[in-house]
Amino acid sequence: MQDILIPGAASLLALGFVVYLAMDVLRKNPGNERMVQISQAVQVGAKAFLRREYLYVSAFVLVIAALIAATPLFAPNVSLNWQTSVAFILGGLASAIAGYIGMSIATRANSRTTQGAVDGGLKGALSVAVSGGAVMGMSVVGVSLLGLCIVYVMFNGVPEIVNGYAMGASLVALFARSGGGIFTKGADMGADLVGKVEAGIPEDDPRNPAVIADNVGDNVGDVAGLGADLLESYVESIIAAMAIAAGVGLASLSLIPLQIASVGIVASILGILYVKITGRGNPQSALMGGLYVSAGLTALGTYFIVQHHNVAYENHGVMGPFWATIAGVVSGVIIGFTSEYYTSSKYKPVKNLADESQSGPAITVTGGLALGMASTAVPVIVLAIALIVSHDLAGIYGVALASLGMLATTGMVVAVDSYGPIADNAGGIAEMAHLDPGVRKITDSLDSVGNTTAAIGKGFAIGSAAFAAMGLIVAYMHTVKLQAADLQDPHVLAGIIIGGMLPFFFSSMLFKAVSKAAFKMIEEVRRQFREIPGLREGKAMPDSARCVDISTVGAINGMLLPGALAILSPVIIGLTLGPAALAGLLLGALVTGVMLGIQMANSGGAMDNAKKYVEEGHHGGKGSDTHKATVIGDTVGDPLKDTVGPSINILIKLMAVISLVLAPLFME
Repeated sequence: MQDILIPGAASLLALGFVVYLAMDVLRKNPGNERMVQISQAVQVGAKAFLRREYLYVSAFVLVIAALIAATPLFAPNVSLNWQTSVAFILGGLASAIAGYIGMSIATRANSRTTQGAVDGGLKGALSVAVSGGAVMGMSVVGVSLLGLCIVYVMFNGVPEIVNGYAMGASLVALFARSGGGIFTKGADMGADLVGKVEAGIPEDDPRNPAVIADNVGDNVGDVAGLGADLLESYVESIIAAMAIAAGVGLASLSLIPLQIASVGIVASILGILYVKITGRGNPQSALMGGLYVSAGLTALGTYFIVQHHNVAYENHGVMGPFWATIAGVVSGVIIGFTSEYYTSSKYKPVKNLADESQSGPAITVTGGLALGMASTAVPVIVLAIALIVSHDLAGIYGVALASLGMLATTGMVVAVDSYGPIADNAGGIAEMAHLDPGVRKITDSLDSVGNTTAAIGKGFAIGSAAFAAMGLIVAYMHTVKLQAADLQDPHVLAGIIIGGMLPFFFSSMLFKAVSKAAFKMIEEVRRQFREIPGLREGKAMPDSARCVDISTVGAINGMLLPGALAILSPVIIGLTLGPAALAGLLLGALVTGVMLGIQMANSGGAMDNAKKYVEEGHHGGKGSDTHKATVIGDTVGDPLKDTVGPSINILIKLMAVISLVLAPLFME
């Protein structure tokens, strides 16, 4: 029990750093009256959405918790009971609390970042935005690791109970990611298509009724949604490694994941401080430097942890767990930079896409889709190599540790990624408050760096999701005593085929939900331009609250069916076709889900940055036919990269963790 003190202390350190960062943000000047007014409108909209989303999610959580607690009544021999149910609720609560803390500060950091640009230029704005993003990052690791330690101590580390914690975090993550994605893209598409294309007004223009909803969406989708996504992967990678170690009775190995996570927290704090100290002239080099510092310190700390324990997994070498962890770190870096290469306007793929867009929007869309498909090759090959290498070094335990190696610096990764939406909001506030164009130039330069870090973050999220899901599938097969999925078994083949179909069916549900929300938003924005006298001329204010409400209702309604599909699919297959068929289902979903996730994220990212490249003055700049083509391409790409692609990551992880938790029921 003494060994749990280190991760417990690390989680409290993270939460202490959250308090310091939050105070650092809140004591900054929020700007003039108009800036404060805009920021408060975003805060109110974001809180209203979260409140309604958490209300619906809590109903799902309580129903599932009650069913788990009641399992002994109809299956007395199954090791599922009220303890698993409590762990499940605590996992969901941890994810919800982290999301609420992170978004509360992010929505307050936006106007302060704008004012930071007014008072202190680039460095002043960067410092506030990084602190705001770091609150989300450190909340994710601090709250989730503390919750995991509490569950571990409460229930003596029993794997079947601890697994329930991961399932709770996973369920909330699905709704946060898909609901947030539907909200943000419904608002974004409405703002772009009616505002930019039809009305011909600039981005973030205060005349656009959907612009506040768009800014709210940046926070609920890219701050709270991303945080919940990586919190889930983080928790699941730790728990998968612990479950595998417990399966062979090595208590020392089951504590290594918790200690690596502790080192990752300290490394992330030092990485964030590095960014704040060095971020003067070049924000991108400061942010990337922070990531490298965190990764390097985590690798160093892991070496000493593994050497201290001096325990081998089965017949593998004592240092095998260290090298398996490093395989995860390296593959995460490669996948992140592959995403940057295919989505950044610094490189050839996006420049070529912008060139092709001179032929019209159809070429923009087909070119963007082709680019995304091509971008799957390197990440998939890297994942395959990392899987084989980590398995050869430390068996199935090594596969789970490779996942954790990628995720140990989650605090830093989420901080860098959450900084982007804050900078984006800051630019919107500068535009809406009619500040000096020089201020917008500073926020745009921060936002440009944010686009690059977002691409790396999305690649990282997909790679970590694939590894976390692999770790969970391995842990599930270990639990149900399956050495391998027998392809001669028709049940297994049926499972693989059905599993391969699920990410496509799930994606179609989300696309429809975004389209429905966007349609209603477009109708509302057109109505306001038509019916509010003087709105188009800037003499009247739009009804922004109505647009926020439309996006909220669309997101809540749209996330329920995909959520039910993700929860029920493994349960139905496990109960009807058995544990082997369920293993097939998970493998099939993993293969197609990873491909779709990478393709959608990079297609959408490339189309977005092709538009920004044209807006910088290339191929006629803003208002040209090429610009209009790229705006349409970006509108198609938005739900790909911000709603459907990221939600697929959670689908494959949620199905795997449900299978692991309910494995005793399927074996009955």
